[in-house]
Amino acid sequence: MTGCHRLTVGRSKGQREVFRTRLQGKAVFPEQFMTQINEIARPKPDKFCKEDIGMDVVSLIDALGEPAVFALAGVVAGIIFGISAEQSRFCLRAAAVEVARATLGSRMAVWLLTFSTALLWTQAMHTMGIIDLGSSRWLASPGTLSGAIVGGVVFGIGMILARGCPGRLLVLGATGNLRAILSGLVFAVVAQMSLEGALSPIREFISGGWITKGPNPNILWELNMPSGSGIVIGIAFAALALVIAYRNRVSWVTLLFGCGVGFSVAVGWFLTYTLAQTSFDPVPVGSLTFSGPSADTLMYLLSTDSPLEFDVGLIPGVAVGAFVSALMAGRLIWQGWDGARSMQRYLAGAALMGFGAMTAGGCTIGAGVTGGSTFALTAWVALVSMWLAGMAADRLIDYAPHTVPVI
Repeated sequence: MTGCHRLTVGRSKGQREVFRTRLQGKAVFPEQFMTQINEIARPKPDKFCKEDIGMDVVSLIDALGEPAVFALAGVVAGIIFGISAEQSRFCLRAAAVEVARATLGSRMAVWLLTFSTALLWTQAMHTMGIIDLGSSRWLASPGTLSGAIVGGVVFGIGMILARGCPGRLLVLGATGNLRAILSGLVFAVVAQMSLEGALSPIREFISGGWITKGPNPNILWELNMPSGSGIVIGIAFAALALVIAYRNRVSWVTLLFGCGVGFSVAVGWFLTYTLAQTSFDPVPVGSLTFSGPSADTLMYLLSTDSPLEFDVGLIPGVAVGAFVSALMAGRLIWQGWDGARSMQRYLAGAALMGFGAMTAGGCTIGAGVTGGSTFALTAWVALVSMWLAGMAADRLIDYAPHTVPVI
């Protein structure tokens, strides 16, 4: 038996030694025992396997343990996101406001560049066989179209009220914005309530209204588009971003960090997929999102029974990256509330985002960029719903020429 194969029969150090010897191509077991191993192993295409990477990951797991390695992967991806998002001021809410007010500016350019970068890297890795998007949570199980639509609309309204999406709030909170910190906590609590608490029956009712038949459709595959089509689409989005950036004289530094936000999504895909190949327990293949991880991190801090995993490492990683970036740029400053009325608005928006994100399957990053980079149908439906609802909410709630800044 050759090649890299994922065993799902335990996670002891001795069993990792089995995996290690197989990576090295050494037959140290009787033929009958190896036949039994073959029958319960899950084969992975050889072109996806990098034996040197597999050996390094197994050694790291031996030294630190699987939970710590998974959390460390989340920290790495989070730091990249935090630094890049703080420097580029990435935020879908700000981009949606620019579109709603017919002023395509720097925020739209940054969002498009982030989205295109995630598309390009993710689709390129899949085309080259480095990762297999078919095993991701977005494409491996049925999706909910009703949840994507309703959740996307609720989330879009919420991000306008809160004046920021969850990723942006986390970045602002790390730089001293008290409004963002409290709004982020409300977002995490409501997300957990929607996942397993008092709001879960409502979420399940909405999500069960319209579910895809079989696994969540991949738009490109359903349309029988040729291999590499995702890369071409990513290039088209990047070209549009650069045109808008040129017209608005957006600095190359800002554009570079905008690319960094999208690149962090690709890093998340690579790390979780690589870990899934060497883990002896099923590991979700995914990337950055802030709805589930916010709830998971909150529960990890409150309960000793909560597992240490990629999602739990992601949130502190983003906070550290954003803090360091703001510190080096001299942008650390304490900011409070504008008044009781604004406080009510921000907290209501955070609550709507928490419920909407869990219902839609992710936030602007989770569904919009991470899910969008896989071309999963429900992810794109959720993204479009967030855009349209956000634009409509801005026109109805905030829009008055020269009065409400895009932050």
